[in-house]
Amino acid sequence: MYEVKTIVTTAGRPDDESLQLAEIACHSLQVPFVERRKRSIKKIAELAHANVIVAGKHRFEYYPLGTKEAFFFHPSSAAFRLKRVARGEHDPLLDAVQLKDGDSFIDCTLGIGSDSMLAAFAVGQSGKVVGCEGNQNVAFIVKEGMKRYDISQLPLLKCMERITVIPSLAIDFLKQQPDHSFDVVYMDPMFEETIEESINFAPLRNAGLHDSLNDEWINEAKRVARKRVVLKAHYRSPLFEQFHFKRDIRQAAKFHYGIIEIEE
Repeated sequence: MYEVKTIVTTAGRPDDESLQLAEIACHSLQVPFVERRKRSIKKIAELAHANVIVAGKHRFEYYPLGTKEAFFFHPSSAAFRLKRVARGEHDPLLDAVQLKDGDSFIDCTLGIGSDSMLAAFAVGQSGKVVGCEGNQNVAFIVKEGMKRYDISQLPLLKCMERITVIPSLAIDFLKQQPDHSFDVVYMDPMFEETIEESINFAPLRNAGLHDSLNDEWINEAKRVARKRVVLKAHYRSPLFEQFHFKRDIRQAAKFHYGIIEIEE
């Protein structure tokens, strides 16, 4: 299967910071640098027939070949969800995963990392959160974004520092883990069904991998989990019944959670 290559360039008017960020991206991803020379991203992508990562003044942006919208890191819903949790309110994800201080959590479908941020807050400084992202470009954008995001106005987002981003398919990472090595294994195949309210995730849909759950993935998740495996999916999804998750029905919610309890 032919894999589209990736190149790195800078913002239209590069400064020292964007040049330094470009060097970081090239080194991390082992991809070449292409000078901007006042050309559009679309033009550079077409000439090189490549995905393009743009090193801007304060962040990285990712343009998969053939797309117009950039994927870049932002905390998305995590910012206001963390505020609610800090006030003592419930969050559906945290209700489903039942994490405690010091627990370990693996997010098999990291995406932009919003759910992992909630998990990192829940497990505290003594806990462990790992997020798998099969697209190495997306993994790079999220990892660097979490590292560089200005949290001065949103101190609760400091929990991002405790998330380890792994540029790997979840199934490959799970196979390398010992039995019962994570308290909770979580998966959110977000591309299974598009909903109108999720238009802000369009760039991620273009950039991310559209992998489906299968028996091997579920079996590995159950082997690695110590307490439970949790699935988030559209309420119409057949995955709950197909893989024998106990569904936590949320009235009027477009997404439900499914739970497999691990027997000791």
